[in-house]
Amino acid sequence: MSDEIDLTAALPLAQAVDGEATQETAPESELDRKINEHFAGAVVRKDLVKAVKGNAIVPSYVLEFLLGQYAASDDEATIQAGIDKVRGILAQHYVHRNESELVKSKIREKGRFRIIDKVSVTLNEKDDVYQASFANLGISGVIVEASTVNANQKLLVGGVWCLCDIEYFHNEDARVVPWILGSLKPIQMSNFDYQGYLESRAKFTTDEWIDLLIQSIGFNPEMFGRRAKLLQLIRLIPFVERNYNLVELGPKGTGKSHIYSEFSPHGMLISGGEVTVPKLFVNNANGRIGLVGYWDVVAFDEFAGKKKRTDKALVDIMKNYMANKSFSRGVETLGAEASMVFVGNTSHTVPYMLKHSDLFDELPESYHDSAFLDRLHFYIPGWEVDTIRSEMFSDGYGFVVDYIAEVLKSMRNLDYSDRYQRYFTLGSDISTRDRDGIHKTFSGLMKLLYPHEQATHKEIEEILRFAIEGRKRVKDQILRIDDTMVDVKFGYNSLTAGWTAVTTLEEDEYPSHYYRGRAVATGAEPAAEIPATATDRPISPAPVPAELFQGQRDFVENQRGVSYENLLLPYLQGATGIEFHDPYIRQPHQGRNLVELLALIAAAKDPADEVAFKLFTLLEDDTEYQQRQLQMLSQIVNGAAQQGIKVDVGKDPGGHDRWIRTDTGWRINLGRGLDIFQKSDGGWFDFGTTRQEFRQVKAFGVTYIRESV
Repeated sequence: MSDEIDLTAALPLAQAVDGEATQETAPESELDRKINEHFAGAVVRKDLVKAVKGNAIVPSYVLEFLLGQYAASDDEATIQAGIDKVRGILAQHYVHRNESELVKSKIREKGRFRIIDKVSVTLNEKDDVYQASFANLGISGVIVEASTVNANQKLLVGGVWCLCDIEYFHNEDARVVPWILGSLKPIQMSNFDYQGYLESRAKFTTDEWIDLLIQSIGFNPEMFGRRAKLLQLIRLIPFVERNYNLVELGPKGTGKSHIYSEFSPHGMLISGGEVTVPKLFVNNANGRIGLVGYWDVVAFDEFAGKKKRTDKALVDIMKNYMANKSFSRGVETLGAEASMVFVGNTSHTVPYMLKHSDLFDELPESYHDSAFLDRLHFYIPGWEVDTIRSEMFSDGYGFVVDYIAEVLKSMRNLDYSDRYQRYFTLGSDISTRDRDGIHKTFSGLMKLLYPHEQATHKEIEEILRFAIEGRKRVKDQILRIDDTMVDVKFGYNSLTAGWTAVTTLEEDEYPSHYYRGRAVATGAEPAAEIPATATDRPISPAPVPAELFQGQRDFVENQRGVSYENLLLPYLQGATGIEFHDPYIRQPHQGRNLVELLALIAAAKDPADEVAFKLFTLLEDDTEYQQRQLQMLSQIVNGAAQQGIKVDVGKDPGGHDRWIRTDTGWRINLGRGLDIFQKSDGGWFDFGTTRQEFRQVKAFGVTYIRESV
């Protein structure tokens, strides 16, 4: 049996309570009433998707297409009837892979049957016919009329979810496929009223509109601050802006790829390692255009990974396409409008990357290239995005995904990039490529937030600063990679208030690591040296004595003045590897104790350093309690990783001993482990909640042993 504990076995809280959560609905808010008033028929309650999805592996936009037809209402009875209708449609017509033979039998027995499946089409050059394949039904070679393919060309690249009528006619000729495509209807809207969309937008304040957009992508806006909301909405810019190049790198579990797989029928999400030149751009053997010719957005999932093998030819063609919006097919040059999105996970903290490399450190070597990176218009700081939790999902109203997807697609023809110029001008030394990146982000945010163009001076300044920051993050990291690049003063001039410099958040938090000796390019006089700030230096809560105590210390019941800070931290400081054995990290208060210890370790180290923390514990026997324990441990692991502590959880070999060992040579035997404090109310106004020294302890002992390093 493995000594590792699989934290992925923990069910998300939402999953555990789905059956009950969908039966209860929160009271309709004032915003929801306003949404239903001005966008009647184009919105749906977002929690309904979970209610109808069941075990159907189908994108959200497919489900919302159906919900938009049957449950786009604020009347509870109508909604429930709509849910029942959609459930019935999915139960009867959605093809599960493991039931494909049953569906085939229905088609044969009935002669004609309607299904919901993902359909892709290829051209059979030998017979000069188009043939369809059905992903879940598992049949292929079905003849498709050329007119159907011409009207839905995305069938040729990646496939499209469709409502199809399939017929069956057996032929004695074994070469003839018995399946016949009677009709095919892609699951997407055919039309919408754009002018009505603009008029309805004017009825909402900016805050209300942002919250409507956040609810439309499935999140509860009350769980996000203003900056966090804007970071979520940046992910939509590739859908509304042509040839927009976006990168997002950050910790796992923050929903980086969700938008591109679930949000729009105009986006295609592919694994970074599965793309080839013919698939992405053009197949020179047959002249067929690849994904960029048909999709508005092509997103590369799991793009990070230093050791990933990459095709140098693909990188070169991609660089040319991202810069010039074109690629070659033999002697012919073709243009395309697809935006490119690159998302991947980071394995180190921001200060660690800034100290040892750069914020693009996780990319494969071929892409860790200044020429490629300089084509990126915006870098979303994924480390600022919260890990997705069940309470973050919305039960309010948002746009039916397919409706807002069509709105965004229609706005790709518009250009709002100059709308700031009546108030502001960019810095004079900002290069053309930097300016293009800023303009495209600004234009995208204007289309998303102010499509009716009624933005105030302050609102325009907010999104201009955001656009500059995202491009600055790209350029500043390129300067680390390529010293031939020229430093740039990023900022803007107000026609009334003069120059304003723009910085990134990580630049303000970790200046000495961010600049690493180079001067600040803010428009002020260059500094000879960047001083460390309070957040940039290691925090030492207490001076470490030259000689630490060795031996036994005993504490009596009700004693105060004891904390992990004075009891354990002096022995843990400077360690890069810590081993902690405690079989009883099971209950919430025990998890809190562990978090308090990890937080002390994180605060005491340089933010750019990392500590490996190995926890050995045991799992609850009861399945329900074990799930809660695993979920708690998973949250602790994810939270610690953001602070540069890599927690690895393993199974305790047995016994009741609780102890700590460090790679600096200390072993600390803990009689009670971390559970040394007496139970208290622990409310917000309890001093013990803020400082451990104010809490009473149980009777316990600690032994400090100096071992050889």
